[in-house]
Formats: sequence, C-alpha cells, structure tokens
Amino acid sequence: MKRNRVVLAALLATASLSPTGTLAEDTSIMHKMPTEMSPLRAQPPKGGELPSLGSATAWLNTPPLAVADLNGKVVLIDFWTYTCINWLRTAPYVRAWAERYKDQGLVVIGVHTPEFGFEKNLDNVRRATQAMGLTFPIAVDNDYAIWRGFRNQYWPALYFVDAQGRTRHHHFGEGEYEESERFIQKLLKEAGASGFGPQDLVAVEGRGVEAAADWSNLKSPENYLGYERTERFASSTGAALGKRRVYTAPAQLRLNHWALAGDWTVEKPFSALNEANGRLVYRFHARDLNLVMGPAAPGHAVRFRVRIDGQPPGAAHGVDVDEQGNGTVGEQRLYQLIRQSKPIADRLFEIEFLDAGVEAYAFTFG
Repeated sequence: MKRNRVVLAALLATASLSPTGTLAEDTSIMHKMPTEMSPLRAQPPKGGELPSLGSATAWLNTPPLAVADLNGKVVLIDFWTYTCINWLRTAPYVRAWAERYKDQGLVVIGVHTPEFGFEKNLDNVRRATQAMGLTFPIAVDNDYAIWRGFRNQYWPALYFVDAQGRTRHHHFGEGEYEESERFIQKLLKEAGASGFGPQDLVAVEGRGVEAAADWSNLKSPENYLGYERTERFASSTGAALGKRRVYTAPAQLRLNHWALAGDWTVEKPFSALNEANGRLVYRFHARDLNLVMGPAAPGHAVRFRVRIDGQPPGAAHGVDVDEQGNGTVGEQRLYQLIRQSKPIADRLFEIEFLDAGVEAYAFTFG
C-alpha cells in the first residue's frame, strides 16, 4: 500500500486541492473531516489511556460499554461512516479480525461518526450495520464527542489499545493490513493469548463496493456535489447556492469535471433535483464510479438510467445497476454505478433521473 500511495500522489499531482486537506493528505486512501468539525492541530493519543466511550448517543449490537468493561481486553477502535468508500474497502478486514481473534481477547468497537446529515439517522446506521454483517459493538457518535476524545481526523481510522487500556498504535486510511493484524497479535500475546503466529493471517477478498481499488488506474479523486465543497463544476451558468435553476451541461467535459442538466437546486451539502429527467454528467478515469445519494423524502423511490460514453454500461455496470443502466434510489447510501474491465480510459458518465426528488452528495472512485 505504501507504493500505491506514491503512485496515486503522482497521478493526482495536477489536481486541485480539496478544502478538507492538503494534497499530501488527500491520497484517496483515507477521508478527512472538514476543518470546522475537527481539531486539526491536535495529535491523536498514543501511550495514553483509552478515551471515554460514555458520550455515545446510542449503541448497536451490545448494551452500552464503558472503559471499565474492557479491562484486560485488547481493543481495536474503528472510526467509520457508512457511505465512506475508503472505510467500506477496509470493512472485510475489520470483520475478519473481529471474528478471528474474539476468543483470544480482542474486542472490536466500531465508532460510527457521521459525515453527512442523513448518517445521523439511527435507522440508516442500523440498516447499514446489518447489510454489511457487522456483528461487533457499534458506538453511534452523532455528537462527535468520541471522535474529539481521540483527536481523530480521518475515516477510516484504527486505534490499537492494549490490555492495560493504553493506546499503543494508530493507522489512518486503507492498506497496511498485514502490519495492523500483526500488531493486534502482538498486543494479544502480551496479554497472554496464544494459538496464532505472524504468518497466521486472515484471508480476505472484498466483493462489490468492498473490493480493493484499482490503484494503478485511479486518476479521479472524490468530489462533492454540494456548493460548500465541490470542485470543477462545469455548467456554464455556475452554481447558485440555494436557488432553483435550470442548468445546461457543456458539449465537452475535461477530465474530473462535472455538470448538471435540468432543474436543480444546489445546497451546501448536496444537489437536489426538482423536476424529472434531470442529469448529472462526469468525465472520470477509474475502474469504479460510485455516487452517494438518496431520496429527498423517506419512502420515495427515484428511478434512474446510467450511460457510459453514451451507451448502456453492459458488463461495466455496478452492483446497483443492471446491464441496461437501470436502477432505483430508495435509501440514503453509496451506490456503485460503474465497475468496468481493463483497459481503463477517460470515460463520460451520465446518470438521468426519471423522477424528481433525489439528493446527490458525492462521487467516489476505485
């Protein structure tokens, strides 16, 4: 993964900087919380006591846990938010570690700290937890109190706590899975556990949205569709914050630029479609294209149709689209729309919503 970071940094060297961090931090293996939500100058704890978990707004899969409940246990704290593609690609490893080492004294605690407002909805978090097969304890951190207690800045972020309650190590972003598992083993051995060795590592194969990115072909960084944090918006009239407007997409798009077509309102966190048959277009270079989106009203379903270079995706369709490019937005989550085979090239993606009432938040790639 270290090599992947270097490769991707070079690929993105000419890209615009995101307002959430410097280019060195925005290597697409991790996602950084916006400045106003995170104490950027603070350092994460290392060698200190495990911060309190008592400020969780809810718990899933367990009664509420306190630090005292974890005495004598090795603890892995996993900060996540359910639409984050970087976390989704680490989830198979965290699940596997939780299962492999639970009888040796490991306790995995997932701390769900939301990025988007809809990720504060407990029903949404519960549904995502069940859909992804997360059976370990989940602390819901809607007030960001646990996040700040760890002085964390990233999704995903792992904190490794020994049996004495001391935070010994942390890892931010995707990758270095073998190193992380060996550190778990180290802490468990210190606590007296046995029955495994440094070569006795879990075998993981991510599927669907959890599959590892095609780093060598990834030339498109994440981009938001809300006014506050978007980049490279190419509709000729420009985006108008909070005002209903009919947009037109240009005839040509440069790589990593996007545009709206139809009757939309661009809000701070998302773009909302007011009338049916509105479109989003994006020129990208990656194996996978994902879109975080959801219906504006609970229970509402929005039909859509995807095209790539003007044609139905066929075998390049994602898990949420059929070969003809048809799909439906029924809940607020990340949708995988394109997964193409090599050779990977610049492609023009288009999604047309056949019904009004969708809110589109962010494109991510893999």
